[in-house]
Amino acid sequence: MTSENPIQPEIPPSGTGCVECLDDNGWWFHLRRCAQCGHIGCCDSSPSQHATAHFRETGHPIIQSFEPGEDWYWDFTSQEAGSGPKLAPPDSHPADQPAPSPADVVPADWRSKLNR
Repeated sequence: MTSENPIQPEIPPSGTGCVECLDDNGWWFHLRRCAQCGHIGCCDSSPSQHATAHFRETGHPIIQSFEPGEDWYWDFTSQEAGSGPKLAPPDSHPADQPAPSPADVVPADWRSKLNR
């Protein structure tokens, strides 16, 4: 675990999509942003659950939703939702980016592949 402040408001997001899914030609349902380093990962409903994997690998405990119109935080350590400061822009993926995404790799039966 790191001793750094778990929320670094000045750090911008790593991009507009899940870093690992984009690298692996995968897809995601919703996105989450690490409040400490800006890493964008896919949510736990997504097949690969990269936001949680990022927490396990780095110890960065706080994420914020990276969905348009959402500003809630989640603390993996306490397993509690909460609020926090405004993070560096952008605060979500582009509003015209579909969910799930990227559209060209989402399978037709994507709903059956979500984690529940």
